[in-house]
Amino acid sequence: MKKNRVDIITMGCSKNLVDSEILMKQFEANGYHCVHDSKNPQGEIVVINTCGFIQDAKQESINAILEFAQAKEAGKINRLYVMGCLSQRYQKELEEEIPQVDKFYGKFNYKQLLTDLGKAEVEWCAGKRHLTTPRHYAYLKISEGCDRRCAYCSIPIITGKHVSRPKEDILEEVRYLVSEGVKELQIIAQELTYYGVDIDGKRHIADLIRDISEIKGVKWIRLHYAYPTQFPMELLDVMREKSNVCKYIDIALQHISNPILEKMHRHVTKEETIQLIQQIRERVPGIHLRTTFMVGFPGETEEDFEELMDFVRWARFERMGAFAYSEEEDTYSALHYPDEIPEDVKQRRLGKLMALQQEISAEVEAEKVGKVMPVIIDRKEGDSYIGRTEYCSPEVDPEVLIKVENKRLRVGEFYQVRITDSEEFDIYGEVI
Repeated sequence: MKKNRVDIITMGCSKNLVDSEILMKQFEANGYHCVHDSKNPQGEIVVINTCGFIQDAKQESINAILEFAQAKEAGKINRLYVMGCLSQRYQKELEEEIPQVDKFYGKFNYKQLLTDLGKAEVEWCAGKRHLTTPRHYAYLKISEGCDRRCAYCSIPIITGKHVSRPKEDILEEVRYLVSEGVKELQIIAQELTYYGVDIDGKRHIADLIRDISEIKGVKWIRLHYAYPTQFPMELLDVMREKSNVCKYIDIALQHISNPILEKMHRHVTKEETIQLIQQIRERVPGIHLRTTFMVGFPGETEEDFEELMDFVRWARFERMGAFAYSEEEDTYSALHYPDEIPEDVKQRRLGKLMALQQEISAEVEAEKVGKVMPVIIDRKEGDSYIGRTEYCSPEVDPEVLIKVENKRLRVGEFYQVRITDSEEFDIYGEVI
């Protein structure tokens, strides 16, 4: 056990990661040494930042808490703290079930941990983070919460209503990140396209992205977690006009069958969704769309599922994820729709949908062979450098593998790369 070392474990999404990075900076300003997601935690203090989104994520967080509770009982760590979405939602139950945890914090009061340790929040750290990502890219959170009340989703229950960060605070953070060597920003929010509505009733995401793009040193901006209803088309104009705004957007659609969309409370129709996809592709030629679908939602028939399959064949999403419905307590669907679809049917549909996407992805990546693209290098692994094109978000999208030969490449630098070969989810290239 190492004195004054804090091990921080982050579960779940990149929005949680940003919170962990803010806390790490505060700990370090108070004289602690912080280590993130260590394979061998050795600190006297462990902080687990939990996820509470779906059942699998909740179970993973609970397993991590139990593991470190045992480590504390065995004398391997002194103190154990838990924060984040799971403890925001289930704090009382967790306190009763796992008393070995010294204290549970929610998603928004985690800085109270510093006070409880006899430390203070350090003012000069405001807006600063200890980046856990490679130095050349960072996640940038522009809002908290969500006003969309999708029938299946527990996030508004956990995080509350949508709250946009003031634009000047965001721009100040971008300037700071650039001064620290960041070149690529992954813009994240629970509902990206709603930015500004809570301030003056208007959507300001296009203006915000334009202002970020004009900050010197910002090379790539990538947009995550848009919503299809009332999509702000002016954002596409910014994407087309600004060369450092990547032709990429992550927009979760969840389904295409009108009866299912209505039951999900998505406030969008199949016809509107198709029109939106067409308009996005027309306004931003070459754009890569990432989306997410849910299978096995209560009431989904084989006809509904086949309609979804046909839509995916038509839309040819460059990137796609999918998951099976799991009932989340206190959500509208948990309270009003019986979860009647058998798990084996859900998994069969999920497998079939992802097999289709694998075929589409293979074709999409094969179309890149012979093209020359700018690639940023993320790391060296074995006998290859691993990089990404503007169409690839870290950790979830295809990577570019470049053989280590005579040319030495630098992590965090851009290179012109000719694509020489492809697989379903990765491509290969050589620097020219």
